[in-house]
Amino acid sequence: MSRWSAHVRGVAGPQHIRTPEPLPGTTEWIFHVSNDAVDTAADARTASQAAPADAGDAGYSKDLKGRHVNMIAIGGAIGTGLFLGAGGRLHSAGPALAVAYLVCGIIAFFVVRALGEMVLYRPSSGSFVSYAREFLGEKGAYVAGWMYFLNWSTTCIADITAIALYTHYWSFFTDIPQWLLALAALAVVLAVNLISVKWFGEMEFWFAIIKVAALVAFMFIGIFLVSTQHKVGGETPGMNMITDHGGFLPNGLMPVVIVLQGVVFAYASLELVGVAAGETKDPQKVVPRAVNSIMWRVGVFYVGSVVLLALLLPGSVYSADESPFVTVLSKIGVSGAGDVMNFVVLTAAMSSLNSGLYSTGRILRSMAMAGSAPKFTAKMNRNQVPYGGILLTASVGVLGVALNRVVPDQAFEIVLNVASLGIIGTWISIMVCHLAFVRRAKEGHLTRPSFRLPGSGVTQYVTIAFLLAVLGLMWKDAEVGRKTLFLIPIVAAALTVGWWAIRRKADRDTEREAAELSK
Repeated sequence: MSRWSAHVRGVAGPQHIRTPEPLPGTTEWIFHVSNDAVDTAADARTASQAAPADAGDAGYSKDLKGRHVNMIAIGGAIGTGLFLGAGGRLHSAGPALAVAYLVCGIIAFFVVRALGEMVLYRPSSGSFVSYAREFLGEKGAYVAGWMYFLNWSTTCIADITAIALYTHYWSFFTDIPQWLLALAALAVVLAVNLISVKWFGEMEFWFAIIKVAALVAFMFIGIFLVSTQHKVGGETPGMNMITDHGGFLPNGLMPVVIVLQGVVFAYASLELVGVAAGETKDPQKVVPRAVNSIMWRVGVFYVGSVVLLALLLPGSVYSADESPFVTVLSKIGVSGAGDVMNFVVLTAAMSSLNSGLYSTGRILRSMAMAGSAPKFTAKMNRNQVPYGGILLTASVGVLGVALNRVVPDQAFEIVLNVASLGIIGTWISIMVCHLAFVRRAKEGHLTRPSFRLPGSGVTQYVTIAFLLAVLGLMWKDAEVGRKTLFLIPIVAAALTVGWWAIRRKADRDTEREAAELSK
């Protein structure tokens, strides 16, 4: 059986690092790395393990601070899926939506916890793509990376569409074409991402502050209204809002099942913590704290908010066309509630766009260094920003601008369907990768960190089964979900064609490096 080889190009010339054997049946894997990447990986090793370093990790600054990563984790857990999407879901699913958010939140926590464990084994800006390369081979990294790109590039279109729609809320912007507002939003966030990772971190930090402050303020107001029995729109808040309006499942179980797809998508970007870890100085301390806090944030912000909303008004009052928070505040006569919440939702969309450009830039660079993405996506500017990958994602966003010009009313729904496939595929790939990671640890090839996925050996399969079930249940939603499923063969065909197109080049690169190592 072949062994791992790492070709290290350093100042002192080529060196060889011998590391544990790969999984049975794999071919020899070769990592092209620099001294910077080796130093990064070395920080996460114990004396008993020698984790290979990824060439895609070289050259990054370590300018993300603990507060940045913590707020990135919060920002990933709070977005338009709650601020805007909860209204339509409450209308169809009723109070049981809180359980849907809780269940999907637990699944999301398992995914991020599994990713966090691998991050502590070896921090990498390539994140799960880098781990897939190590434990599943280049084909696994290729699928994981391009599914992630599919998610974020289409989410980018959804975000700029949402930003344009939210901006039109104010009369000052009404006469400006939707496509022009979308283009302006893309240009602003793109510029910030290209400047430096520190600018990205600061932007995301303040976006998260705004979202958290808005939620905390609403929850205080909601608790006050419920505890004092203050009337909301002529209704007295409390358990009677549930018992007197159809109970916990006013429309039956099926609407709850149908909204699961949207609820899973609401948690998309939680995995961003793993990508950000590659650009922070102390991932060993920062990542466990950020990952562990996700669970209580889900409980407080998502489940707590939905429970409050259900206690304040009947589910039938809420609408997909209006933020549920605006619905409540307008019922109690809070002037300017619509303006404030529209600004918050606009912030959430900007935050999502910001995160998408950041993460895909790093993921694509990791792939490009191994030949699984275009060469130009590996390029970095003088501020240590992988601008090639960021520009590729932004270029898809430009297509979204065109979509906003041609079909402005359908643009958001069209791309949201595709994005949901991307995030489900990404999460499944993370769990499959973690299974291979644990198997290698049991074989004695590496040492798992003390920060581990709870119930490992079971929770991975539960998570994968749940995500596949969500895909299957989409068939019940003839309006949106079924159309999404029809896209799966198209995506699979595109991935297959792409792999055959790059496979020969990847094989040639491998053979060339193997020849260099044998000299």
